[in-house]
Amino acid sequence: MAETFVELRTELSALSTRLADIGGLFDLAAKESRIASLEEKMSQSSFWDDQAKAQKVIAETNALRSIVERMRELLNAKDDVDVTLDLAAEENDAELFADANRLVAELSASIGKFELELMLSGEYDANNAILELHPGAGGTESQDWASILLRMYTRYAESRGYKVEMVDYLPGDEAGVKSVTLLIKGHNAYGYLKAEKGVHRLVRISPFDASGRRHTSFASVDVIPEMDDSIEIDIRTEDLKIDVYRSSGAGGQHVNTTDSAVRITHLPTGIVVGCQSERSQIQNRAVAMNLLKARLYERRREEQEAHLAGIRGEQKEIAWGSQIRSYVFHPYSLVKDHRTGCEIGNVQAVVDGLLDPFIDAYLRWQLAIRQGKASASVAADDLDI
Repeated sequence: MAETFVELRTELSALSTRLADIGGLFDLAAKESRIASLEEKMSQSSFWDDQAKAQKVIAETNALRSIVERMRELLNAKDDVDVTLDLAAEENDAELFADANRLVAELSASIGKFELELMLSGEYDANNAILELHPGAGGTESQDWASILLRMYTRYAESRGYKVEMVDYLPGDEAGVKSVTLLIKGHNAYGYLKAEKGVHRLVRISPFDASGRRHTSFASVDVIPEMDDSIEIDIRTEDLKIDVYRSSGAGGQHVNTTDSAVRITHLPTGIVVGCQSERSQIQNRAVAMNLLKARLYERRREEQEAHLAGIRGEQKEIAWGSQIRSYVFHPYSLVKDHRTGCEIGNVQAVVDGLLDPFIDAYLRWQLAIRQGKASASVAADDLDI
């Protein structure tokens, strides 16, 4: 809390600058025009003919309205603080000064939340997320690490009220998983989880080593948005190799007892997708085709926007020196994100799903890059753990 009028004026000036920076990223007129266009669609008599599309239009409209209203609220709140502070200074009123202090603190918190909302206003941020896990160097150790990450992301998603569907699952040889694909359904699922793309490194005393030695393991996390029917991707039947097999799920009453799982290989690109979560081969094939569509769209985006490395982000070897985050259980307890510098000492809490601080830091880091206030590169000394 500021102790003098000068300090409070300085704080308010900094908040005004942040609002101006947001204005540079926020096209209020364009958003209001989009709302008007969506409202026109909603007024048409045929609007509810396609229930799924109607729900998406309503969701987009509500999201845009919320953003526009928040921006106007912040601008009004800033004006209110200006008036209160001017009056407090003019009358040298301690009570009004305390009110101004409180209003500045509230405005700062509100701007911070709004900045994050703007970082989730990308073209696909509101979409469901397709999350894949692949163990890297380390054999059984890395496969077990991938299973820990699977649990971590499942718990994180459930804590946000998202629905998690296991689309494909390949168990490890002795423990853990060789690969797993999740479909995480919920508003802004991709917007949040895109922060997790990259290589994750684990340092711990191995439970598989009778000598109790310390091991380093790696696993990659890939996140792409689920695409809807509005995205057109030409997939020729002759370019597909389709295999069916029996589900290799973890067990339970819903495990398939027939060869209903489907794996599709797109021959021109070598992209492989699979699904074993549904009860019938037809349903699994439909889900797998949607995954392939998302993968091919992502590939096209990467080719068109090579300077941004596509929506997948830079691809790196799943090994030493390429990690975005390290989870150290021994000889000390620490999780560190090497892009943002965000650190948490309670590793167990993080692997139990406490990812909000890292995602918050990542989104703010991306916002700072967009505003030209941060470097997009990772400092070399950040990788020395």
